[in-house]
Amino acid sequence: MKNSVVITGLGIVAPNGVGITNFTKALKKGTSGIQYYKELADLNFSCCIGGIPTITEEQKLDYFTPLQLRNFNSSGILYGCIAGIDAWKDAGLSIDNESVDVDSGTIFGTGTSGVEKFREAIYKLDDKKVKRLGSTVVAQTMASGVSAYLGGMLGLGNQVTTNSSACATGTEAIIMAFDRIKNGKAKRMLVGSCSDHGPYLWGGFDAMRVMTYKHNDSPKKGSRPMSASASGFVPGSGAGAMVLESLESALERKATIYAEVLGGAVNSGGQRNGGSMTAPNSEAVQRCIKDAIKNTGVEANAIDLINGHLTATIKDTDEILSWTKALDRKGKDFPYIQSIKSMTGHCLAATGAIESVASIIQIEKEFIAPTINCDEVHPEILKLVNAEKIPKKKIQKNINIIAKASFGFGDVNACVIFKKFKI
Repeated sequence: MKNSVVITGLGIVAPNGVGITNFTKALKKGTSGIQYYKELADLNFSCCIGGIPTITEEQKLDYFTPLQLRNFNSSGILYGCIAGIDAWKDAGLSIDNESVDVDSGTIFGTGTSGVEKFREAIYKLDDKKVKRLGSTVVAQTMASGVSAYLGGMLGLGNQVTTNSSACATGTEAIIMAFDRIKNGKAKRMLVGSCSDHGPYLWGGFDAMRVMTYKHNDSPKKGSRPMSASASGFVPGSGAGAMVLESLESALERKATIYAEVLGGAVNSGGQRNGGSMTAPNSEAVQRCIKDAIKNTGVEANAIDLINGHLTATIKDTDEILSWTKALDRKGKDFPYIQSIKSMTGHCLAATGAIESVASIIQIEKEFIAPTINCDEVHPEILKLVNAEKIPKKKIQKNINIIAKASFGFGDVNACVIFKKFKI
């Protein structure tokens, strides 16, 4: 157990639940957080549905001062700070407004920051007045805005940084923090990722025609990973966060331990051999999964559940095929597999963190969340995996090991392995 890294705190801001209690209930019930947004229809979007967390003005004041909220319009930073602070408090860690915690840091990722804020600022100006953008624009639009806010709010004195690897961001952040703690450079790291919402972020995906347009009248049925009737992903937003900590530190302060991080792997397909800016290289995906298994010392047949990337596009079948090859398991021998995106939509840079939090909840509460909207599994997937391995309803089951993987634009991959903690 020497140098083990464990998870001692969780925080979540998801379209189908804000806070661990609400999110857990949604996972168990298979509750969708996808809604119709008239704003998107008014802007002539093909896909007029999406996943946006519900946060009241009163809730915001629990985390930010009125001064901080004034002119604040970065939804991603808002979500990240709420999830991050919740995870910190859930870990039983205090917030000291005077001292600096040199043993604690954060790696909190994002894809873009403050797109709506920047648009709002420049919309009012002409080029001759550009220097009057406003004093809050930089902090909200710089890539490291979310980690900078969290570092200041929590007084973190170790590494404070933001990573960015498209949809692999959140999963990659966990592995980066794991390595830092494992190497003795920090006692604990707040990790996670966040994503903004809104037309100026989602518009590019709508233009690419990768988002579904068939469910504007039935939004909760719109996100359909692994389904024969999948027609594209549903955009989402939010944040997930967790506190990673050395086992020694966690035991010393008698912290609650949710699970253990065994490690993982990150790589790239180099945008070669089928890989591109928008498509994964299947060989690299398989290599990433195999390396994660090798690096953690687990056996492929010991994996109980895969929390897949599975976005409800034509790439779902390719992903399943890659898992079967990497694990050398298929049919009845294949692990259970799920897509949380069926309930949250695809939360872009936040997705790896949100789905990792979902993974830890399932380990701790001993259940497998359903993949909703998948009553008719894609026939090509059924050639590889038995239908019973894709639960449509919650299964109460002891989960020992979960593999969580994310694959992002730029042909980048990340896979992390979580395990039930046992002394």
